[in-house]
Formats: sequence, C-alpha cells, structure tokens
Amino acid sequence: MNLHPTEMNPWPHIVVVGGGFGGIELIKQLRNSAFRITLIDKNNYHTFQPLLYQVASGGLGADAIGYPFRLIFRGQKNFRFLHTEVKQIFADQQRIETEAGNVDFDHLVLATGSTTNYFGNKEIERNSMPMKSIPEALNLRSDLLEECEAATRTSDVEIQKKHLRFVVVGGGPTGVETAGSLAEFRNTVMKHDYPELDPKLMEVFLVEASANLLNGMRAQSGEKAKQYLEKMGVVVKVGVSVSSYQNEIVVLSDGSELPSKTLIWAAGVKGQLIAGLPESSTVGSRFQVDEFHKIKGIDHIYAIGDSAGMITADRPKGHPMVAPVAVQQGNNLAKNFKNSLKGLPKKPFKYNDKGSMATVGRNKAVVDLPSFSFGGLMAWLVWMFLHLMLLVGFRNRVVVFIDWMWSYFTYERALRLIVRKYNVTPTASES
Repeated sequence: MNLHPTEMNPWPHIVVVGGGFGGIELIKQLRNSAFRITLIDKNNYHTFQPLLYQVASGGLGADAIGYPFRLIFRGQKNFRFLHTEVKQIFADQQRIETEAGNVDFDHLVLATGSTTNYFGNKEIERNSMPMKSIPEALNLRSDLLEECEAATRTSDVEIQKKHLRFVVVGGGPTGVETAGSLAEFRNTVMKHDYPELDPKLMEVFLVEASANLLNGMRAQSGEKAKQYLEKMGVVVKVGVSVSSYQNEIVVLSDGSELPSKTLIWAAGVKGQLIAGLPESSTVGSRFQVDEFHKIKGIDHIYAIGDSAGMITADRPKGHPMVAPVAVQQGNNLAKNFKNSLKGLPKKPFKYNDKGSMATVGRNKAVVDLPSFSFGGLMAWLVWMFLHLMLLVGFRNRVVVFIDWMWSYFTYERALRLIVRKYNVTPTASES
C-alpha cells in the first residue's frame, strides 16, 4: 500500500528518514513552509546521544534523554510521523519501501545518523557492548550492576576482579566520558552499596590505538583529559589496540591480556546507509553529497549529518560526525528548500566550527574554542550549561538539572535498579 499519497495535497512532499539532530532541525525550520513533511524513524523518540553514557552508569534515566517526536512537533500542521523502518530506496520511482508499506516522495532527506564501526572485526562485534542507543545504554547499566552483584556471590578475588574489570575501547569523547563515569561509580557508589567488596577490585581501562586521547581536539586537551582520568584511577593505554576478545579475555596489540566480562566498544562510528542507491553515491561509509547536500548523481535525494560525506578541498574526509554539523546542515537544507519555492538561488553549506568539548568527571572537563583551550571546573560548568540547553524539551532540562544537582551534592547515582536483565555468566561458586 502507499502511505500519504501525494495527490491528497498539492504541496511538495518531503520525506525525512531519521529523527536525529539534523532531521529535527530541518523539520523545525520548515514549520510554516508550503511543504508536507513525513518523518520516518524506527523509534518514536529523539535520542540525545551525548548523554547516553550517563544513562549507562546510572546517573540519568532513559526518559531524561529521549523525547517523543509527536510531542516535539505537536501543533506543526504540515508534519506527520511514521513509526517504521525503511527497507529500500527506489530513486527512479521516487518511492521508498518501509515495513509499513510504500511512501512516495518529491524530496527525500536521509538523516539516518551513524552506527557502531567494528572495522570488520566480527568477533568483537559479537562479544562487545556498543553504546549508540538508549537500549544499548540500558544494557550496559544492567551489566554494570549485575557484575557488581555477581562479584558479591564469590570469595574468589580473581573471579571478583574479572567481574569488576571494565575495558573501554576508544579515546574519543564517548570513551573518555564513559571511562570517567565508571571511575566515579567506583569511587562514590561501590563503598556504600557493596560494603562486602573492596572498591579497589573494580578496574577501569581505557584503550586508544593512537598516541593521544580526544583526537580532533588540541593535543593539550587530550593530555589534560588523560591526567584527569589517571587521577581518578583509570588505567589509560594509548598506542595500543584490541586484537581480539573471546572467552572473556581482551587481547591487546602489545600482547598483554585483560580478563574481563565487559568490553565497551566506543572506538568508531560509520554512516548508516540504506539499500537501493548505487555504490557510486557513497564515499567510505557515507552518502557522497555536494555542497547543497544532494547525493551524487541522484536528483531529489539528500543526506545530512553523520550519514553525509561532503568532500571538499578543506574537508577531504568530510565533516566530523558530531551534532553541530548535523544541526547546521539541517538548517541550511531547510533554507534551500524554502528558497526553491521562491525561485531564489541555493546556498552552499559552510560549517561554522564553534569548538568542541568533553567531560571527564566531577569538576573535570576540557573545552576547545577556535582561539584557545581550557579545562577544570569552568570547562565542566560550560559543558553542563550547553548540554542542558541542547536537550529537547523543558521537562528533560529540569529532570537532568535536578539529577545532576542531586548527584553533585550527595555523590549518589539514583538509578540503580536492575529492571532488565542483560547477561552475566554464573561464577564458579554458583555453578
């Protein structure tokens, strides 16, 4: 069946696949325009991905970083939402196939975001824990708490260490923030919640293949983050990679081994592609687009955000896969759609890089601005303020602010319920 047929309304029909930062911004900017807009997403909510690690460590609830699309766009009369997954694109027919039926379009915008990149290592893909979605963050939270509970059921110190050794792979913002959050859990929660365990038994490793943390930021920011993490008790290993992970043993490229039941993979992302377009329309793991966001060689189909590779002289690898790029691209494409109705020329995209930041833990963060960098308490306050403002929905901002204040003054992580079992192998004493 065809959903939302175009003949019901003469306005051009824009179909947006993916409700991430870019898709949300595009639709907001087209609120009062003469377009019909259909958003398609396999989830019925927008995920604020920068705070996934706090859900994973029990600092925030899932509903604090998720916001329903129908609530975001309530009252936007040219908007419809379709909760389904796209299976294939038929470019020549200007139609997409979804699990709910076919959808025709006049313009198609692919804002599908990114997914975890395992670089072809199927073994690590099977055995490690990614963190790109709310369900994956909840899996990690359950695993963290279950491993602590399992460690209390045995008196064998080596088995306890294996349960309580967490290996985070990837020294970008996600890896750094996750490692720091796990260290804070050990330093503030374990001694109160698990008095039968020595908190020193819990070890957090951060493994990064390159020589520095936070590549893409200034070297001094990466070094400062490393110092913060080490002061918190995280073992930081740079210049080494993970060779394999099987039988609950992490093998590193330097030959060392880390027995661990939990390997958290934050080592890379790749664009999330959809079947149906020719290989010539992609570059690497992204759709290749021109400066107006149109996919190479295909009319009426565009890509923005993480799934878009805009190759230019000053960006030979495309733009960084971060939220500000997606937001600015969504904004620019919306302007071009509105200009097309007025017969005005399209505006090429130019990224305005306002800086980057990463938090390590309590009172510890690093901020890179175009002209200088800084760290410590002031950077942490700036990080908190900007993330609060970027959250979708006033309620979410209030909830996150209250949770953060509660955690800051009480050193507590309130969300420590095991409400969904993950998977913990029984200890020797249990079997």
